[in-house]
Amino acid sequence: MNTQARKVAIVTGASQGIGAALVKAYRDRDYRVIANSRSIQPSSDPDVIAVAGDIAERAVAERIVKEALTRFGRLDTLVNNAGIFTAKPFTAFTEEDYAKTLAVNLTGFFHITQLAVAEMEKQRSGHIVSVTTTLAEYAIDGVPSVLASMTKGGLNAATKSLAIEYAKRGIRVNAVSPGVIKTPMHPAETHAALAGLHPVGRMGEIGDVVEAILYLESAGFVTGEILHVDGGQIAGH
Repeated sequence: MNTQARKVAIVTGASQGIGAALVKAYRDRDYRVIANSRSIQPSSDPDVIAVAGDIAERAVAERIVKEALTRFGRLDTLVNNAGIFTAKPFTAFTEEDYAKTLAVNLTGFFHITQLAVAEMEKQRSGHIVSVTTTLAEYAIDGVPSVLASMTKGGLNAATKSLAIEYAKRGIRVNAVSPGVIKTPMHPAETHAALAGLHPVGRMGEIGDVVEAILYLESAGFVTGEILHVDGGQIAGH
């Protein structure tokens, strides 16, 4: 069997929550995976390469892409899952909050996506999907989210721009825009209040986001899409 023919995905923010579930989901589809987060542990699976490091640093992004190419010989998918969300009143954000959010949400996206697209262009095929937030398009009273909205809204705009720029070169670019998902980020005592933010009356599950990304992975006629997985938030309240 030609192992070169097996597809390869990069997943950022891969050590827990949605990212860890995505690594498993892509492996279940027989993809080989490069998994990145600051604190990720080495993998016991020979088809998963863990690359620890801060995605905001270009050297880390370069290392991730290099691992994909030297170890597995190709790069088919990039999932930009790494992200920071800080809910604070606008005037309470510090310079550090601002710098950190931009570093992970935008700079991290920029470096790894630029490097991945350059490789995908050579193959004339590839898929990029970013995890954003419905709050970027639909603000909710009582959920102050300016930095998340500013950065993730930027990713939504970049998704459409890249989709058009590369549509004729075989590269699709999409985003999944979740509501509030039950991850380790949200303590159990906040769940009831967070459930109430969604018209369907519950929080999302990690699997809801993973399934949406896998749908986009196989949807060859879909590009430039912001797929809302948000319990109806985007439709209204």
